Amino acid sequence: MTITPPRTLNAKLYIVPTPIGNLEDITLRALRILKEVDLILAEDTRTTGHLLKHFQIEKPLQAHHMHNEHKTIEQIIEQIQKGKTVALVSDAGTPSISDPGFLLVRQCLKAGIEVECLPGPTAFVPALVNSGLPNDRFCFEGFLPQKKGRQTKLNKLKEEDRTMVFYESPFRLVKALEGFADVFGATRKASVSRELTKIYEETKRGTLEELITYFKSKTIKGEIVIVIEGKKPVSEYINEE
Repeated sequence: MTITPPRTLNAKLYIVPTPIGNLEDITLRALRILKEVDLILAEDTRTTGHLLKHFQIEKPLQAHHMHNEHKTIEQIIEQIQKGKTVALVSDAGTPSISDPGFLLVRQCLKAGIEVECLPGPTAFVPALVNSGLPNDRFCFEGFLPQKKGRQTKLNKLKEEDRTMVFYESPFRLVKALEGFADVFGATRKASVSRELTKIYEETKRGTLEELITYFKSKTIKGEIVIVIEGKKPVSEYINEE
């Protein structure tokens, strides 16, 4: 294996994944980039501040989140064009995966600014692998609309034959599972992962009906990833009986 030696950073936007729970999951490359850039854009400067303090990194922080990203993008681009190196992080995981980042990446590319995304933590990959469901083909749906358009989206996924991955709030988990059961059928296989990489990590597998029963009796905490098997041909259901 050839190891690429460290090099001086160029003026560009660096997308830097951060741990989703266990701080040991941050990469050596991510730490180096965060130590060397001129500015770090953070979804929540307090959360990122704790991370940087843990790794003894002192860098200027600027808030960049869904409520201000339209207003700050132009100023960020100008700084990079003037030669500054900028890193974008989210509270946990890879920026722009159900987190702010897409708009900034798109506008940087339009402005001819190079964007470099580091590999690193993201919640849906371990949840998908741990589910035991087919993962050679899958679709990532992230957070479904909370109200308007939610049912329409679910109905469109009714015929989806790939494994489906969703993010959900712990406060809406049972309601979400009940909605999936109504559309996909209560016997559809699924798994729910929560607190990934943390002390109380849990992955519960079963039918949607079994998962509803299980989580109705629990106090649910932590970020949630739901993985649901896709629709199978009728012949496969017959063979299982």
